Amino acid sequence: MEKKSSSFANLFLLLIFFILYAPIFYLIFYSFNSGGTMSHFEGFTLDWYRELLHDTRLLIIVLNTVVIALLSALIATITGVLGAIGIRSYKRRQTRNTLLSLNNVLIVSPDVIMGASFLILFTMAGIQLGFYSVLLSHIAFSIPIVVLMVLPKLMEMSPSLEDAARDLGASHWNVLTKVTLPYIAPGIFAGFFMALTYSLDDFAVTFFVTGNGFSTLSVEIYSLARRGVSLNINALSTLMFVITVIFVVVYYYLASRSGTKGASLRR
Repeated sequence: MEKKSSSFANLFLLLIFFILYAPIFYLIFYSFNSGGTMSHFEGFTLDWYRELLHDTRLLIIVLNTVVIALLSALIATITGVLGAIGIRSYKRRQTRNTLLSLNNVLIVSPDVIMGASFLILFTMAGIQLGFYSVLLSHIAFSIPIVVLMVLPKLMEMSPSLEDAARDLGASHWNVLTKVTLPYIAPGIFAGFFMALTYSLDDFAVTFFVTGNGFSTLSVEIYSLARRGVSLNINALSTLMFVITVIFVVVYYYLASRSGTKGASLRR
């Protein structure tokens, strides 16, 4: 009975993965179609990728996307690490849980709500929509992710390590840089790559806060799709999917090394 139940569970899991990934692989398959349509595969070609790489405007958009992702991930990682250290420093468990709950609310909030909120904020503050509005938005939604990646590693660390360093004469800065940060380094790297992946993939928030003359890959793909089906979209989406998969694999590798399985305030 257990064997039948296990076989059914595996079959159901395979079906779910097929439903999720079939459209993606269908899109990737037709990005190599020489026929120029997604209805009939005529032959293998790389022309759509060559055309994509000769599109100067698109290359600028790719550069915008990468710069935004790297800057936002870097700033969010620094801020998130400091935030996680701040949460851990509170002695009362109720205070720590409250701060962590407030952090988690930003993660589970719908992207449309966050995008609209940022749009209203930037409009009221007189910030012109464009590079800086997108950068600030990506930093804001990446910080909670970094906190969740770093905090479990911090909670693993025994306070006696820092106490011993202070007893030996280490300053607060030396304790932070030579004891705390090296210990939580795997969590920091995992948080950085997770923030980088979220930034590269984000569409909903970016769509609200981007302005004329500035765009990212996700917004550009949406714009191209609205004009009609073109295999340029397939080629561009394929490249984005491959890059995202690479970052996710690196993230899980680092997370498995650090043992980061989720935020928990149990000692």
